[in-house]
Amino acid sequence: MAENKKPQNQLNIELPEDVADGIYSNMAIISHSNSEFVVDFIRLVPNVPKAKVKSRIILSPQHAKRLLKALHDNIVKFEGQFGPIKELGSNQFPNMNFNTPKVEA
Repeated sequence: MAENKKPQNQLNIELPEDVADGIYSNMAIISHSNSEFVVDFIRLVPNVPKAKVKSRIILSPQHAKRLLKALHDNIVKFEGQFGPIKELGSNQFPNMNFNTPKVEA
């Protein structure tokens, strides 16, 4: 007797080449209202006193919570494979001292 299998819901996701390259961020600022979370991804570079927002993602509260769970699950897997991730003290900026010489004209 043949089984009638229900087709699973599939989602085809397209990843355009310019998006696949990604955008590097070493800082994020998160804010929220009663209806959305806004995550600004920022890139700090050495010897530059001004940082720019490189990308802004706006999420529903439900999606923000799912993202939190997915990040937690992935961090647990990462640390299981590579060891604990070292944390900075609270409210510290990442170390941006790349020992680059200051340019003088």
